[in-house]
Amino acid sequence: MNSQNQELKKEVGLFFALSIVVGTIIGSGVFMKPGTVLTYSGSANMALLAWFLGGILTLAGGLTVAEIGSQIPKTGGLYTYIEEVYGELWGFLCGWVQTVVYGPAVIGALGLYFGSLLTNLFSWNSALESVVGVITVVFLCVINIVGTKYGGFVQTLTTVGKLVPIVFIIVFGLWKGNENIGSTVDSALTDMNLGAAILATLFAYDGWILLASMGGEMKNPAKLLPRAMTAGLLIVTACYLFVNIALLHVLPATEIVKLGENATGTAATMLFGDIGGKIISIGIIVSIFGCLNGKILTFPRVTFAMAERGQLPFSKSIAKIHPSFQTPWISVLLQMILASIVMFASNPDKLSDLAVFTIYMFYMLAFFAVFILRKKNKKKREYSVPLYPILPIIAIIGSLFVLISTLMTKPLSCLLSIGVTIIGLPIYYAIKKKRQRI
Repeated sequence: MNSQNQELKKEVGLFFALSIVVGTIIGSGVFMKPGTVLTYSGSANMALLAWFLGGILTLAGGLTVAEIGSQIPKTGGLYTYIEEVYGELWGFLCGWVQTVVYGPAVIGALGLYFGSLLTNLFSWNSALESVVGVITVVFLCVINIVGTKYGGFVQTLTTVGKLVPIVFIIVFGLWKGNENIGSTVDSALTDMNLGAAILATLFAYDGWILLASMGGEMKNPAKLLPRAMTAGLLIVTACYLFVNIALLHVLPATEIVKLGENATGTAATMLFGDIGGKIISIGIIVSIFGCLNGKILTFPRVTFAMAERGQLPFSKSIAKIHPSFQTPWISVLLQMILASIVMFASNPDKLSDLAVFTIYMFYMLAFFAVFILRKKNKKKREYSVPLYPILPIIAIIGSLFVLISTLMTKPLSCLLSIGVTIIGLPIYYAIKKKRQRI
């Protein structure tokens, strides 16, 4: 640990961990992506297949990482795994991208989206969107500094809250809907590309690996991580599938494509009356709030883990644990500041797009690491990924699919993403050189 000889409290139990998996994945995707996936799929059946395959690829990745996490039960998640298996340089580059770009951009994007939804709900001036977003991010950062258990309480509460509208849509959609769920999309509205459809679902599933960043705060990470990862991803996959089936039971596929982001609200109005749209709007707001809290809860752990190893400028300060709350408060503040700057400076969605390509490169390295660890460690494991080596191979193929698809559709973003990673190299060598002189 750091020079203060303090340790993070081990307050993460099974239900808390489960809420992190579900809460950090289910944000807006379950409400906003059905139309996009249908556009690329061309039919309801192919769209449901895309959601299912996206869930399988994500589950394969989650179970593979769970084996790695059970052997490396440390705070930092993906960054820590990459460093332990591939060395300090690769670990630094992974953590660098998450700390400087990916984390702040994702938090900023969610904060702005939350601000937009809240101002629309109460008919406030749209100029307040950024202000509301920043205030929300600051509020959640303070909650998570005061104590992980309080951030966990918010996470658990909002996870339950976001599941309520989902359950209502599923139950009433299947009960009252009378559309044929096997309908097709008007050919004039389609852009047939099953690969793009699966890619859209994978972005909706993203966020699952963030539970791994809490490894150092879990009560029994070797057992808890795989259980929470498995159960959480199965819950999310089931939610995504059944929400889409319910929507298709209420609205024909072509109508869902035409309505786009408003499809879920329209379906809710048809099921529950005019108040239904408001209920769904509130449900999405709660969903984004919980997802945002999950990111704030987990992203700073990567920064903290890097600072503990002296891999960031001002590492001694960043690695400080609050003397009363025993939380990585400086790391949380740093993410809060960077996210706030992004929210006021530009469109954070573009910044997060830059990071996605690089993150998936590190995902692929993490999935391959399970083969390396098995070769190195012959001792009995507390958890082993099922159907080895099939699931890790599926996870690697899924990552390759994301990388190739993104490279073909957004080559400039991919090059810029690689550029952000390369910028970290001189910083890494400068810090390493400074450490060697001390």
